[in-house]
Amino acid sequence: MIAEIGHFALVLALMVAIVQGTLPMAGAATGNQRWMAIGNHAAMAQFLLCAVSFGCLTYAFVVSDFSVMNVVQNSHSAKPMLYKVSGVWGNHEGSMLLWVLIMAIFGAAVAAFGHYLPPGLKARALSVQALVAVGFYLFILMTSNPFERVFPPAANGQDLNPLLQDPGLAFHPPFLYLGYVGFSMAFSFAIAALIEGRVDAAWARWVRPWTLAAWAFLTIGIALGSWWAYYELGWGGFWFWDPVENASFMPWLVGTALLHSCIVVEKRDTMKAWTVFLAILAFSFSLLGTFLVRSGVLTSVHAFATDPERGVFILMLLIIVIGGSLALYAWRAPQLKSTGVFQPISREGALLLNNLLMGTATAVVLLGTLYPLFIDAISNGLDKISVGPPFFNAVFIPLMVPMMVAMAIGPLLPWKRADLGRALRTLWLAGLMGIACALWALWWQDGHSPWGIVGIAAAAWLAFGAMSELAERIKLFRVPFSDAMRRLINQPRASWGMTLAHFGLALTIAGVTGAGAWRVESVQTMAPGDTVTVGGYEYRFKGAQDFTGPNYLATAAVFDVYKEGDFVVTLKPEKRVYTVRNFPTTEAGIHTLLSGDLYATVGDAKGDGSYVTRIYFNPLVVWMWIGSGFMVLGAVISLSDRRYRVGAPKRSRMTAAAAQPAE
Repeated sequence: MIAEIGHFALVLALMVAIVQGTLPMAGAATGNQRWMAIGNHAAMAQFLLCAVSFGCLTYAFVVSDFSVMNVVQNSHSAKPMLYKVSGVWGNHEGSMLLWVLIMAIFGAAVAAFGHYLPPGLKARALSVQALVAVGFYLFILMTSNPFERVFPPAANGQDLNPLLQDPGLAFHPPFLYLGYVGFSMAFSFAIAALIEGRVDAAWARWVRPWTLAAWAFLTIGIALGSWWAYYELGWGGFWFWDPVENASFMPWLVGTALLHSCIVVEKRDTMKAWTVFLAILAFSFSLLGTFLVRSGVLTSVHAFATDPERGVFILMLLIIVIGGSLALYAWRAPQLKSTGVFQPISREGALLLNNLLMGTATAVVLLGTLYPLFIDAISNGLDKISVGPPFFNAVFIPLMVPMMVAMAIGPLLPWKRADLGRALRTLWLAGLMGIACALWALWWQDGHSPWGIVGIAAAAWLAFGAMSELAERIKLFRVPFSDAMRRLINQPRASWGMTLAHFGLALTIAGVTGAGAWRVESVQTMAPGDTVTVGGYEYRFKGAQDFTGPNYLATAAVFDVYKEGDFVVTLKPEKRVYTVRNFPTTEAGIHTLLSGDLYATVGDAKGDGSYVTRIYFNPLVVWMWIGSGFMVLGAVISLSDRRYRVGAPKRSRMTAAAAQPAE
């Protein structure tokens, strides 16, 4: 009965979404206030119905209702409760239900908190989002029903993919979806603006917090997924340029460009058409990621489904949403006239350079992701090529270095026109620290990786550049110290957010550089008592023993780690086999230091009592996680800025008159 209630609520949500997608749009076109107001009520109703449906599926997983096919295929009575709950979205059908629930949450948030939005823009935005939701509701109900029954009920379930039975993967998909779907609001506002034929500072102020929230959630989701890959897969790495990793990285890059572009529209009334285009692209890449994961065109530990029927449905949805929005853009974008002018050396110019580099980097990742799939498709699987880290590192890294250089300079430049020499003089400390860190990296790693030295220097330049910009803003050493501290306390929260985000990116780059360029790896067979030295640390293998977990069998190894004869830590990596699916996984033993991670895994046993082991030293990798935290913290602080709580600046009389519907 509970499953039927969930299914019925989903059907009702589809009906409400159809109403929300049509009446408010028609009301905005005709000036009918009652029809426009329906969008608010429909958005709330849609959220409640989606919540009921999702709650029913969650209940089925929690109580192990094995009369529901989805529960049978993705759960087991012996599974820990955390993974019973995460199993709700750890599969194709449940994850799509989570997708529409998050979309409904964002729609309800706009309805509840969008008091400062003009009624016409708000009605159109809610309608656009509802029309996108209609496509996903139809997809779920027609091809991916999460409430399908099985008769007779199964005695037990087939268990969740053991790779997904991990805290990192329990929370990774919800945050990733909050990012993916969050960009649907920027998309909806962009389409609404194209329909109205108007983009101005007020529009940019309204779009930016929704984009910033989506960007923050996506950052958390990517960081959690990277962290999971780092310690769960047992390969010692955090990023493999997997096609699905790339699918989440591309909207992050475009979303970052969109955040900066919105600032230019708000402050200088220029780059309007480009900003709308980025808003369309950010959500389009989110949809592309959905297609890659669920179409069967690739095989990955991330892939949910391999059903061609589902892939064709999503492909058609992509064509309608992306093709339709780009066609509307081509028609209406020429009407979005910019009034601001600026010189190349200016803050606008720096932000434009940021956008161009981000856009080029996105194109590089898109090419490297889709080209192998294209070759495989046109050759009917006869010709297979692989595009991996060598390609991405060779092309992507040179694009990011000038971007980091510009990121430190840009905030110091005034609007419209600027003196580059003055900004560079302000950054003397950042330049000095960049050179010092480059020399340190050259000494520490003996020059083994030139790109590693460049990466560390660029990270130091950006980090100290962010602090130098903050010092310049509060006039440190140029006014009495008490005045500087007062200025520091009174800084707008959005300014604090920018400084923290740039500083966090610098730390992330340092972590990526250290772990990517200077990782030390050693693979060997070890018997109890054997030792191996990796990265200056001595690992002494103490042996291994078997034990039984809640729903798996495991072998746990023990390594004592020493540094110059002094004991450091004991690592206990595990090799698990989940009994229901007979699926092996690796649990790495990791000890984190600021200088790097001590990382050990254990593999198969040999007949003589020895084991295959992998030992790594991953320099500076912890700074990547710390940097990600700083970036998210910066986004959260920016979102708390009073300007986003009290609304956007008032529109000019001319644009206000343009907002009125035509008679």
